[in-house]
Amino acid sequence: MPQLEHIEAIERRLWTAADTLRANSNYASNEYFLPVMGLIFLRHAYSRYLAVKDGIVASLPTRGGVTRPLTKEDFAQKSAIYLRPEAQFDTLVALTDAVDRAQAVIAAMESIEADYTSLRGVLPKAEYQELDNDVLGQLLRTLNPEELKRVSGDVFGRIYEYFLTQFADQKAHDGGEFFTPVSLVSLIAHVLDPVRGTVLDPACGSGGMFVQSARVVEERDDDPTQRLTFNGLEKNATTIRLAKMNLAVHGLEGDIRKAITYYEAPLELVGKADYVMANPPFNVDEIDADKIKSDPRLPFGLPGVNKKGKVSNGNYVWISYFYSYLSESGRAGFVMSSQASSAGRDEAKVRRKLIETGAVDMMIAIRSNFFYTRTVPCELWFLDRAKSPAHRDKVLMLDARNIYRKVTRKIYDFSPEQEQNLLAVIALYRGDTDRFANTVGGYLWRVGAGAAACGGTTPGDDDRAP
Repeated sequence: MPQLEHIEAIERRLWTAADTLRANSNYASNEYFLPVMGLIFLRHAYSRYLAVKDGIVASLPTRGGVTRPLTKEDFAQKSAIYLRPEAQFDTLVALTDAVDRAQAVIAAMESIEADYTSLRGVLPKAEYQELDNDVLGQLLRTLNPEELKRVSGDVFGRIYEYFLTQFADQKAHDGGEFFTPVSLVSLIAHVLDPVRGTVLDPACGSGGMFVQSARVVEERDDDPTQRLTFNGLEKNATTIRLAKMNLAVHGLEGDIRKAITYYEAPLELVGKADYVMANPPFNVDEIDADKIKSDPRLPFGLPGVNKKGKVSNGNYVWISYFYSYLSESGRAGFVMSSQASSAGRDEAKVRRKLIETGAVDMMIAIRSNFFYTRTVPCELWFLDRAKSPAHRDKVLMLDARNIYRKVTRKIYDFSPEQEQNLLAVIALYRGDTDRFANTVGGYLWRVGAGAAACGGTTPGDDDRAP
C-alpha cells in the first residue's frame, strides 16, 4: 500500500477506535476532544524525540570519558521537543492499572511546559482527571499501535488534523467553528504561495492556515521555520490551545493572541503583513459600530449601520481589516460568504472602493456543504497589493461550484487532482504557462502509462494512436 494510503488507513482506524471507546464510556465529545488532542501531541513529541535522539547523542562532546547530558537546546536544533523520562509516551503506556494515569499524564504535560515557555498553560492537564483510569489506559494504547512506529514523514501532524476534522464534525468545541476544511485551506495557501515573511490570520481557529502555509514552503524543499513567522488572533482560549498544539505537532511556533478582532489589534501589524489568510465568521450583525468607526483598519469607511447602532453585516468589516493588514506587496486569501460579492447599499460602496485600489485579484465560487458547520455556499477571495500592471484592472472569476468530491452524504471537498486543476488555471491567468503545461502533461503521461500497462500504445508512440 502506498505511504499516503497507508497513513490514511491508520488515521481512520485510530479515530474509529478512539471514538468507539468514547461512546462506550458515555463521554460527550466536548469532554473527550481536548484530552485526546493532548495525547496525540504527546505521541508526536515522543516520535520526533526518538527520530533525532540517536543522532544527537552521537554528536555530543565527551570530556574525560564522560558525555555531557542531553539538553532541550540539542533538540531545538532538530525541530524536536526534549522529553524527560516521565513525559515519554512508552512510559505512560507501560503504566499498570494500579497507577493513577491521569496524574502521570498531568506530570508529563507539566514537565514539557516547564521546559518550553511557549507551551505553558496550553497543554491539557486537569481534563485528564475527568477520564476513568481504565479508559485513559485504553486510549494511550490505542494511540500507540505498532504500525505507527514504522511510518515516516509528518504522520502525527496528519493524524492531529484528521482528529480535528472529526471533532469538528461532531461539533465537540465552539460549534465546530474552530476548524476550516483542509481542502479549502490548502487551495488558499497554494494560491498565495508564501515564500518569505509574516503570515497573519486574524481569526485563526485551530491554526490550519499556518500549517498549510508551512507545507507549501516544504514542498519547495525549504524550511518554513526560517522563511515564515506566524501571527494569529483568536477569541476563544481553548481554541488557542488547539492552535498552539497544532503548530507544535508540525514543528512550528507562532504568536497567537487572545483578542476580539473586531475591536482589538494587539499585534500591531496594520500595513505590515506579507500574507493574510482567514476564515472569518459570516454575516455577523452584532458589531458595535461606535467602537470601530475610527478604526484605522477601515480605510473604506463603515459598511451599513442599523437602528441599534450595530454594523448591519460584518463581512466588509473583515474584508477591510484583511486589506489594511497587508504591506505594499502583501497578498491575502480568505473564505467569505457568497452574499458579500453582491451585497448592496453601503456594502456595495465599500466593495467599489476596494475594487478601485486594484488589489482584488481573483474570486472562486465554492458549492455548499464544504463545511461541517455551514451548509451554505461560499467564496474564496484573493487580494494582491502588488498586482502586475497587466492585471491591474482585471479580476479572475472562477466558478468551481460543480467541482467537488463527495466525502460523506453531507460533506464535500476537493480531490488533490481537482485542486491541481484549479491551480493550473490560476497559473495560466498569471502567465505561468509552464505550470499549466506540466499539469496537462502529467495527465497525458498517466494515460499513456495506463495504456502501456494494458498492452496498448502511449500517445506519440504510434502515428495511429488517438
